[in-house]
Amino acid sequence: MDYIAGIDIGNSSTEVALIRNNNGYEFVATSLFRTTGLKGTVKNVPGVINALEQAAEKADIAVEDIDRILLNEAAPVIGDVAMETITETVITESTMIGHDPSTPGGVGLGTGTIVDITADREAITEEDAVIVVVPAAVDFADAAATINEWAEHAIDIQGAIVQKDDAVLINNRIDQDIPIVDEVTKIEAIPRGQPAAVEVATEGSGQTIDQLSNPYGLATLFDLSSEETQKIIPVSRALVGNKSAVVIKTPAGDVEERTIPAGSLTIIGEHGNSVSINIDQGADNIMTQIDELWPIEDIQGERGSNIGGMLSRAREQMGEVTGQDHSEINIRDIMAVDTLVPQKVEGSVASEHSMETAVGLAAMVKTSELPMQQIADEIENRLETEVNIQGIEANMAILGSLTTPGTDVPFAILDMGGGSTDAAYINGNHEISSIHLAGAGDMVTMLIASELGLDDRELAEGLKKYPVAKVETLFSIRHEDGTVTFLDEAVDSETFGQVVLLKGDGEMEPVGIDESVEKIRRTRRHAKEKVFVTNAKRALRQISPTESTRYHSFVVMVGRSALDFEIPEMISDALAEYGIVCGRGNIRSTTGPRNAVATGLCLSYVGDQAEFDVSVPNGLASAVGLTELTGDKQS
Repeated sequence: MDYIAGIDIGNSSTEVALIRNNNGYEFVATSLFRTTGLKGTVKNVPGVINALEQAAEKADIAVEDIDRILLNEAAPVIGDVAMETITETVITESTMIGHDPSTPGGVGLGTGTIVDITADREAITEEDAVIVVVPAAVDFADAAATINEWAEHAIDIQGAIVQKDDAVLINNRIDQDIPIVDEVTKIEAIPRGQPAAVEVATEGSGQTIDQLSNPYGLATLFDLSSEETQKIIPVSRALVGNKSAVVIKTPAGDVEERTIPAGSLTIIGEHGNSVSINIDQGADNIMTQIDELWPIEDIQGERGSNIGGMLSRAREQMGEVTGQDHSEINIRDIMAVDTLVPQKVEGSVASEHSMETAVGLAAMVKTSELPMQQIADEIENRLETEVNIQGIEANMAILGSLTTPGTDVPFAILDMGGGSTDAAYINGNHEISSIHLAGAGDMVTMLIASELGLDDRELAEGLKKYPVAKVETLFSIRHEDGTVTFLDEAVDSETFGQVVLLKGDGEMEPVGIDESVEKIRRTRRHAKEKVFVTNAKRALRQISPTESTRYHSFVVMVGRSALDFEIPEMISDALAEYGIVCGRGNIRSTTGPRNAVATGLCLSYVGDQAEFDVSVPNGLASAVGLTELTGDKQS
């Protein structure tokens, strides 16, 4: 019996399909192992051998029993991501615009003049509404006693600003319900004698403040003119989503949103046209220029900017892989996405953060200098097994995808991985066109991490892959859609009240961040839509003979990201408006959207000359299977 292994070296994983010739070919095993090194380089060999060993073990043979190994022509593709923040909120003269401590006290909205808790009560007239400031030197019990005493003397106390984490302690000891914001570290910087407003949302209601985050609410509270209301917009915007906030109106202070120079891109088309665009013009303008100049010859970033550093880094990596000079390596695509990232407010008095405008960028460089023969030689030397480079990756993916029940030519595939979104289209004459675009799973992870302010990439990856839920009691959790599941056994007490990742089989992992289920879900879905839905439409348009997404009738989604619990649904919904039948692939009716390329390699080798346990249209396997790099010619 002959054993033949088809191997797909991808950006993130290496897949194997193993077939056996026993009076007819049949698939006997598949395997998956993490790709070692950059795709398409000799460093892939350890991962290839590990994947082969796994497949051999499943087939109950030794890896030495494999008679022939087939490789795809895996062109090195480097995808990288970067973030450029293009706005910043700046406060002058110590104007405090907002604060969101974990445990504010009281509830409601209060406005008044700022006075120190240690001030002389006699100096405060009964007509004045006041906001008291409680420095760290004043004990919470003394502060509460003073507030009660002032109230007994008919002083209208509307709220409190506290330096230490004492809001709840003070609130529990006073006789009236007022909003109290605490943990204001630089309380000495708050100007006394100025009008201020304090707002705290109802605890446990899931609601946020609504007056101070509304520019017209601020205008009402501080009697602002239309010009002043326009200037206060950065303040209200910075407070959206807060559960508590303080706004102080000072005569000299100001809050403004500044634009940060974020560098520029120079986009050069293959027809010689070029354009320079500043990144602070936003993602839509950048992508419009990419579309107008497509196909792209090269993209250059301004030196000293994040994007300039990212593009330079990608060129250097590819130069090291292929031995080419950096100047000979071109960036062939870039994807830009508008996003918001939390940034510390410059000049703040309580470490406030504001959601600033930013642009996330993914770039891709691909080379035609293929070191594939080096990989084949290295595997052959280590295993003493004949290795052939059997076919172009896109062709093999098309061939493997055709084993999905219900497919036939012409049709298109979307191969969605971690670093890039690839697409291929085969017409009725078995001619195949393909494309590689920047932006896929890694970019989604970056956007989730940035918008939620996470430093932990593994956590961001988990938030991308799994749904979340809130543990409401020891025996119940509330899901993202609002439904409640009652459990037979109590959850781990450490997860009580926490937002958790639902990893399947009942496993729950606390997220450990102070964000609601709703915000996490919204952030995750927006990131996936911005990257995958946008790239699906771009890719299908680029491979269409008419440069129109509507041209396609059938699309099959394959690759790692096609396994995601919501990405295929999002893309299917988006393409449904074009009348496109789009769904997740099911390679050989057994492997789902995985193993398309490895399966295609095996089909290509066997061609149309032998019996197989799966079938593709007559003549197709041999038509798309062989490349100029093929070292083995079938007899």
